[in-house]
Amino acid sequence: MGLRGQVRTRDGWAVQHAIVTMTDMTGAQVLRVPADEDGAVRADMALAPGPYTVIVTAVGYAPVASTALVTASGRAEVGTVVLARQGGAELPPPGVWSLDPAHSSVSAVAQHLGISSVHGRFKEFGGRIEIVEAAGGHERSRVDAVIGAASIDTGNALRDKHLKSPDFLDVERFPEITYRSTGLTPAGQDRWTVHGQLSLHGVVREVDLELSYLGTGPDPWGGVRAAFRATTELRREDFAMNYNQVVQAGISAIGTTLRVELDIQAVQGDGLPVA
Repeated sequence: MGLRGQVRTRDGWAVQHAIVTMTDMTGAQVLRVPADEDGAVRADMALAPGPYTVIVTAVGYAPVASTALVTASGRAEVGTVVLARQGGAELPPPGVWSLDPAHSSVSAVAQHLGISSVHGRFKEFGGRIEIVEAAGGHERSRVDAVIGAASIDTGNALRDKHLKSPDFLDVERFPEITYRSTGLTPAGQDRWTVHGQLSLHGVVREVDLELSYLGTGPDPWGGVRAAFRATTELRREDFAMNYNQVVQAGISAIGTTLRVELDIQAVQGDGLPVA
């Protein structure tokens, strides 16, 4: 007898702090119980047969209401209740997540001669994501990343040498590019704006990343992974990289803006990922 159910996120994670309230058809509350650490809801009490309203709430999630029918045995099954983040913006489960460079990419795209694009990527980088679950947790969730400036690779050795020179990255003086977030703002279904500070070429500026959370799942090595995609645009002059060559009729050899594209996998836990 009583009430049984599960409270989960869309990815299947337990919502440990969910509260389940049950009311009869007059609106009178007959039961109120929290989900346990596994997201399970269990209430062992006699319930009169008939229809009831079940309302599931949790801080940071949109409430869900449904109708449950208590059988002659005095028991009701609500099955799995899926809660969506308030505003539709999901995040991975709380805790620390470590970036996996072997299954991630950090790339940049610049215009060349105004008619085509040059693609480059950084081969050495790492970072850490910390998700805070409590009320207002997204404001305290953090992203910290560091990129080896000298690892730039555009597929052309002469061009890469120039990009590492004082005209651009000046890797001898500024060997690291760093990003430290200062907050997150929901931006829609599974989308966030990450606010933070980018240190590049000795200049620190506020830079926002447009982030899409792609979900979580198990990996073949016994771990759990989360996937993200993020983009932003940078103006070279904002970071004191003013070199340019005008080839003809005012056409610049290299565009003034860079589009940065991040495809990230992160492994749950604080440490180097496996494989």
